[in-house]
Amino acid sequence: MTFKQFFPIPVIISVLAVTLVMLDGVIPATKIPFLWTWISFQAWAMYFLGGCTIAGGGKIMLGYLGGAAASAAIMELMGLLMPHVGAPVALAIAVFIVVIGVISAERVPGFSFVPSWFIGAGVFFGVMNLNTTWQWGGGSAWSKYLETGTFLMVSCLVGQVYGYVTVLCRTKYEAWVKKAA
Repeated sequence: MTFKQFFPIPVIISVLAVTLVMLDGVIPATKIPFLWTWISFQAWAMYFLGGCTIAGGGKIMLGYLGGAAASAAIMELMGLLMPHVGAPVALAIAVFIVVIGVISAERVPGFSFVPSWFIGAGVFFGVMNLNTTWQWGGGSAWSKYLETGTFLMVSCLVGQVYGYVTVLCRTKYEAWVKKAA
C-alpha cells in the first residue's frame, strides 16, 4: 500500500478521535454521562492490545471491572489493617494479598487478560483521587467505589466501541484498496 493509499487511515482515525472528544460535552447535547475521554482513549488502545476482537474487548471490560474490584479490595483491606500495622505496611500487605488473586485470574477464561486488570486498577485509583465532586451517596466509601466504577466502565465501554469501529473501518478500507488495485 502506498502512502497515498494509506493516508485515509489516519484521517479516519482522526475523525473518530474528534467524535470521541465531542462525546465529552464539547457540544452539551453530545455529553455521555460518566464519560471521561482520557479513560476512553487508553481503553481504545487496549482494544488493540487485546487482539482487535469483540472477545478481546470483552476480556478488557472484565479486566477493568476486576481491576476496580481489586482496587476497592486493596482500599478496604488496608483500612482494616492500618490500625494494627500502620499505613505503609497495611498497603503492602493488602497489595500482596489482592495481587495474588489478580494474577490467578490469568487461569480463568474471560478474565485472563491480566494487563487490563492492572490498567483498570490504576485508572480506578486515579479516578478515586481525582474526583472531588462526588455525586452519589453523601460520601460513603461504597458510593464512591460505585461512582468511580461507573466512570471507569462507561469510559472503557466507549473506548472498546471506538476500537471496534476503528478495526471495522480500516478492514473495509483496506479491502476496498486491494479490490481497486
